[in-house]
Amino acid sequence: MPRTHEYELTVTWTGAPARDPAKPRAYSRSHEVLAPGRPPLAASADPAMNGDADRWNPEQLLVAALSQCHMLWFLHLCADAGVVVTSYTDRPHGVMVETRHGGRFTQVTLRPVATVAAPDMVDRVAELHEGAHRACFIANSVNFPVRVEPVASVRPDERLGPTVEPEATRTASTT
Repeated sequence: MPRTHEYELTVTWTGAPARDPAKPRAYSRSHEVLAPGRPPLAASADPAMNGDADRWNPEQLLVAALSQCHMLWFLHLCADAGVVVTSYTDRPHGVMVETRHGGRFTQVTLRPVATVAAPDMVDRVAELHEGAHRACFIANSVNFPVRVEPVASVRPDERLGPTVEPEATRTASTT
């Protein structure tokens, strides 16, 4: 039987109404995302939609959620497979198109760079990224393509033994 997870939080508008009645859309888009035991997340609309550029916007948070979910699954699968990850960075890119009645994402591309501890582990990276992509809860929940363009390199963890020269390998893209 599948397990069910539920998530509750509070989104509170912290902005102010429009001061000029002639400009009713000039209200502040500032808000906070709150969850018990966590610091508030300062958010707003995208600056293109009159939001505060100093705050996170929902579009960034969606792209971040896709990247985080993929990374966490990848690290889990690596740990299970005995692949030692010494560093991981992703620079995801999302594309959203505005329409007459709103907008929608058309794609997100994850570009993770995983550094592993030994050259023989590099070959497993593409396979583990594919598994992470298949397992990612967030990617399985969106209605647009999420592509993965991983890169693997080698830099041993000094705690595990001698150093070898780093090498980088671009692995196959996953959609």
